[in-house]
Amino acid sequence: MASSKTKTLLIYKYLSDYSDENNPLSTTDLIDYLMKDGLFCERKSIYADIAVLNSIGFDIVKATSPKKGFFLASRKFELPEVRLLIDAVSSAGFITPNKTASLVEKLETLVSKNQAEELVSQVYIDSDSKCDNEEIYYVIDSLNEAIIKKQKVSFKYKRRNIDKENRKSYTEKTFTVSPYALIWEDDHYYLICNNAKYDNLMNLRLDRMRKIEMLDEKARPCEEVSDYKGTFDVADYTSKMFNMFTGVNAKVELLCDLDIREEIMDRFGAKIPLTAVDANHFKTTIDAAVSDGLVSWIMNFGNKIKVLEPMSLAKSVKEKAKSIYNLY
Repeated sequence: MASSKTKTLLIYKYLSDYSDENNPLSTTDLIDYLMKDGLFCERKSIYADIAVLNSIGFDIVKATSPKKGFFLASRKFELPEVRLLIDAVSSAGFITPNKTASLVEKLETLVSKNQAEELVSQVYIDSDSKCDNEEIYYVIDSLNEAIIKKQKVSFKYKRRNIDKENRKSYTEKTFTVSPYALIWEDDHYYLICNNAKYDNLMNLRLDRMRKIEMLDEKARPCEEVSDYKGTFDVADYTSKMFNMFTGVNAKVELLCDLDIREEIMDRFGAKIPLTAVDANHFKTTIDAAVSDGLVSWIMNFGNKIKVLEPMSLAKSVKEKAKSIYNLY
């Protein structure tokens, strides 16, 4: 015969799995669940078990309307929080369809089964936008360990070929790099690293990595290949990247139309300096990696942004605009 402790734990399990504010479980419901698991009890013992659960910190509430019964009122995650997590997992392009389904299934257990059914019925997963690299978990885990241990890693990097006949084929290149950080940007997971052949940083997508291996060789210190001393500053690095293009950091002075000030602050933060030039324009100075990504970002605003400094960047924007014009 099961002990009273087992019965108390099972009652908590039923309340966790099946109850919520809109679906309380009556004492009859709980007795029926217990009977299915081979336990028989009196009604009054249910109240005693719930009192014990409440006494040790579980928030079990007695409902009187519209249905009488008990439900677990407080959980580690609230329903809107679980919804956000499920939506994030479902939309993340670097998670495969199979792993997306598995993760969503695990997230469902954070709420009642009735609530989980409502959540899942609203989720749409676009498999075409998902990667097909089932090694992604292993890649993330291996890179995280290598970053902590400051060891180099080796892996195959897969890229899609372009073919006149639209035949689907790929090429693989072996990389050996010193890893510094993992970031999630523009719906992709990137490794910030250094290729030993060069004295700079590069960004590589995790979903394109295969057959990863941590090496015995120590990684290069980040100060050898960047301006960061001792610790790699992920937040600072990310704030200077545009579309994950690497480049040489510089002070960039921009002349902007007044009506895009919100977009500028959204991108660079509310503390960015905005200096009025006239009734319709302001100037600002940013720290950014000068790259094709920055050029493309500036061109998104058309004639609403003009580069004042450095002139090399202004020239790149002008040349890009000319090349687009000549294309048509």
